[in-house]
Amino acid sequence: MARLKGFTKKQIKDIYEKMSLSRKLDDKMLILLKQGKSFFHIGASGHEAAQLAASEVMKPGQDWSFPYYRDGAYCIGLGMTAREQLLSFLAKADDPNSGGRQMPQHYGHQKLRIVSQSSPTGTQFLQAVGCGMICKMEKTKNIVYVSAGEGTTSQGDFHEALNWASNAKAPVIFHIQDNEYAISTHRSEQTASSIYNMTSGYVNLSRYDVNGVDFFETYLAFQEAAQRARRGKGPSVIVSRVVRLLPHSSSDDQRKYRKKTALAEDIKKDPLSILESKCINENFINFDDFEKIRNRVNKQVDSDAEWAESQEYPSANTALDYIYSSTEFLEESYPNPISEKIVIVDAINHALHEEMELNNKMIIYGQDIADPKGGVFTATKGLSEKFGVKRVFNSPLAESSIIGTAVGMSVAGWKPVVEIQFGDYIWTAMMQIRNEVATIRYRSNNTWACPMVIRVPVGGYIHGALCHSQSIDGYFMHLPGIYIAYPSCASDAKGLLKMACRMNDPVLFMEHKGLYRQGYASTQEPGDDYLLPFGKGRLVSEGEDITVITWGAMVQKCIEAVQCLDLGNDQVEIIDLRTLNPLDMDIIEKSLSKTGKVIIVYEDNLTNGPGAEIAAKISDDFFELLDGPVSRVAAKDSPVPFNWFLEEKILPQTEDIAESIKELMEY
Repeated sequence: MARLKGFTKKQIKDIYEKMSLSRKLDDKMLILLKQGKSFFHIGASGHEAAQLAASEVMKPGQDWSFPYYRDGAYCIGLGMTAREQLLSFLAKADDPNSGGRQMPQHYGHQKLRIVSQSSPTGTQFLQAVGCGMICKMEKTKNIVYVSAGEGTTSQGDFHEALNWASNAKAPVIFHIQDNEYAISTHRSEQTASSIYNMTSGYVNLSRYDVNGVDFFETYLAFQEAAQRARRGKGPSVIVSRVVRLLPHSSSDDQRKYRKKTALAEDIKKDPLSILESKCINENFINFDDFEKIRNRVNKQVDSDAEWAESQEYPSANTALDYIYSSTEFLEESYPNPISEKIVIVDAINHALHEEMELNNKMIIYGQDIADPKGGVFTATKGLSEKFGVKRVFNSPLAESSIIGTAVGMSVAGWKPVVEIQFGDYIWTAMMQIRNEVATIRYRSNNTWACPMVIRVPVGGYIHGALCHSQSIDGYFMHLPGIYIAYPSCASDAKGLLKMACRMNDPVLFMEHKGLYRQGYASTQEPGDDYLLPFGKGRLVSEGEDITVITWGAMVQKCIEAVQCLDLGNDQVEIIDLRTLNPLDMDIIEKSLSKTGKVIIVYEDNLTNGPGAEIAAKISDDFFELLDGPVSRVAAKDSPVPFNWFLEEKILPQTEDIAESIKELMEY
């Protein structure tokens, strides 16, 4: 059988047809855009050869893909149809990417294992590495593809991903499609050296620099990289030099920053024309055959577009669907105490041990969490010794890496429980948390999810100064898609953490550092079957005159405030919310029905803190129950300083709470 560069005529025709299909879709979508039938487009024109070379070495439905918005031809190569891409472009209900929730060209397809991707390019690198680590752990021959443009290599997540993938020998192929321009910024303005040279320092990383408009040259690189990954030899980065035959997107006009001569030179590098010429010059496939393919594709796309236009849009009634899973919280079980009093840090440790035994796909990692240290607070002590370093291990000192890889592990069916060493350092991971973790279920229309647990020590009163004392409650309460737990005692910590480990949604589990070993936060330890549902507050004390709503370290301070006022046992009702998302508004309503007065006490900043939202909800829903203003006691709007006198001035103190209670009683 006649072959060209190892490919049969049928194979080359199939590849060319897919390249033509991608090109025609770009053209058709731009027409539909001008007709006002959609609002945005970003194309693959000029990248088709490199993307089809990549898809040829992948096994759809087995291997994993984390593409970026310009990977239309790659997705076609894996099996995504023109109709599916048009449904996405037109934001139709049956759009397999997102059900019309994301902008076009944000690819996702569960059957093909194309993981839902969002707009902030670069976040996908670490997710791919996490997924690759699972492929390696499961001892499959599956590999992971992840791609982006050359501009994205300036992102820190790219280098963090290369570092971790190389160290772990993860089976990941990094495809950098270099068309020279990050929107309008030329590569020379943002990259100190070539991307190929820039990636030279990573052990176990194989590198390729190829002419990406030449299908055959690029395919050889992908073939070698894929074989290497399947043999367990580690990751590869392939820099394919391509051309961008369209502006960055439909919102761009590259004539403003590129010369006509340069644009004309790019047209000469059209990968479709280059493939045609190679085949014709080798007398392998003639011009008429290529013309027949193009005509067939043109008719198909016109027909598919007409069909896609006729399909239904998503109902407005579904706009709030899939922010969270539909799974109901498990019911609270009886605590069944198994020991004398236990402190919070030990309760957390025991919960992790118990859940690791129950779920062999649960994995724990973070900075310094492995034995012999077992975490800076010893919350993970003994876990790596018991369960092994494959399931419990130290991560790089990189918060974005921790969260990003956890996304990839989650979509692959594992349960990562990760630790951010201090809440003060979570901010480098916010891109991953806000745009990836919190939105993946919603943006994929319930196709993908990442039910991870993020454990994070928070809070002050420990002389930790500006970078070891922050409260982060308010930031994360503003984030739909993530549940929040914040226990104040050992039994609650154990019950909530065990529940979090079994939930189908991401959970931010906040642990107050100052409570870890406090005697007043100790309780009898509940048994290994104890589960505490989220959204169920705890009545700390009953009263008839004033309701105090609080959580975390403030619970004890509220108890002490009541004691120092020498009030009767039935005057002040204290509610420990235990979770900040969801809030238990039922327990608040029931209490206000008795007292009519309320104080919200929290450690976060007063302005725009969580108490402000709770106060607003009370005003919205229970205004008729109030017999006085909604009061708040919180930290000053300031960083937390080191000196203990200064710290005391900033953070809420027992006397502040007592004074507020006294004032409201007299109102």
